[in-house]
Amino acid sequence: MSIPIVFKLLLVSLFIGASFNLASYAVHFFAAPAAAAWRFGIAALLLLILLFAKERMNTEALRRNWRMFVLLGVVGVFGFNILFFEGMKSTSPLNGALIMATNPLVSALLARVILRDPVSLRQGTGIVFSLLGVLLVITQGSWQVIGSLSFSAGDLLLLGGNLCWALYGVLGQGFIRGSSSLATTAYTMTIGAVCLMLFAVGSTGPLPLSSIPWSAWGAVAFMSVFASVLGYLWWNRGIAELGISRTAIFFNLVPLVTMLISLLSGTPVTAVQVLGTLLVILGVAVASLPSRKKRPRGAVTLSGGRSS
Repeated sequence: MSIPIVFKLLLVSLFIGASFNLASYAVHFFAAPAAAAWRFGIAALLLLILLFAKERMNTEALRRNWRMFVLLGVVGVFGFNILFFEGMKSTSPLNGALIMATNPLVSALLARVILRDPVSLRQGTGIVFSLLGVLLVITQGSWQVIGSLSFSAGDLLLLGGNLCWALYGVLGQGFIRGSSSLATTAYTMTIGAVCLMLFAVGSTGPLPLSSIPWSAWGAVAFMSVFASVLGYLWWNRGIAELGISRTAIFFNLVPLVTMLISLLSGTPVTAVQVLGTLLVILGVAVASLPSRKKRPRGAVTLSGGRSS
């Protein structure tokens, strides 16, 4: 495993974690579908420009994978974001964090079922440590909090969104051929952005566009550039280099980042939160350790190349 991709995935966790706080702020001024459409519309445009500059649009990748690109765009960009934003209207942040923290487990399970991708003891141990850390932090170490959870329609929508995000990674790893991470990200995000724009038509927000403050536009711009462009691009690169099971481990850092940013408002950091953070870091470290087993010659990667 290369150190740079681990660092990039850590940054992805930071960007996505911050996007929860920024999205919570932005929806005070935008309708939720409109905020998502602006975010991914800007991101898709930037990615297409970057793709043209680096690969001249890589039309061969589009020709070979257009059906899968459509599926990934609808499921992983449109489906995930619509279910997430709609679900958060009727559930608590605690329930949402718990549900999204299960993404590594869902991804590993889907990879096992769809791709026959084995989960090593080391990866499983890392997943357990990370989940324990997330649970410890968001429940403040109280089992009564877990026992009192009640699942609403919002919880079910978030479960669906979590499944969409896991499918995006698993299907991308298993069925994209001859496409770079940049091309895969650009085309799937463009398709998802178009779907979001169509869905947002007719939606009305709290304020007209002309009255939305620059701070809200700044929040959308940050989510577009960092959480969407760099986030999706580096996530796909992580899947190509590490596989979905190991890459998904880093998603466990997202609720912790969200909580840490919230703590900047003045909420004190408790010993439970420190312990939970250490458990998550330990889980990511354990699951990210390189395997001693050599990769078989001729194994196909996400980019369509073969290892030597």
